[in-house]
Amino acid sequence: MATATSSNPIPDLMYDWLTILQSKAEGINAYEKYMRDAERENAGECLDLLRQLHEEDCRQAERVRDHLKMMCQKQ
Repeated sequence: MATATSSNPIPDLMYDWLTILQSKAEGINAYEKYMRDAERENAGECLDLLRQLHEEDCRQAERVRDHLKMMCQKQ
C-alpha cells in the first residue's frame, strides 16, 4: 500500500480508490436520470438495460466502498 507523505496525507493508492468511487457515484446518478428519460419515452428495453447497468454499478460501488473502509482501518 502506498504511504502518505508530509505534503499529502492521502496515499496514492487510496486516492485512486476514492477517485474510482467518485466515478461510480457519478455514473449511478447519471443512470438514474437516464432511467427517468427512458420511462418518459416508454422505452421498456432501454429501461431494462439501464436498470441492469445501474444495479451492477451499485454493487461495484459497494465493493469499492468496503475496500476503502478496509484500507482506512489498516492505516
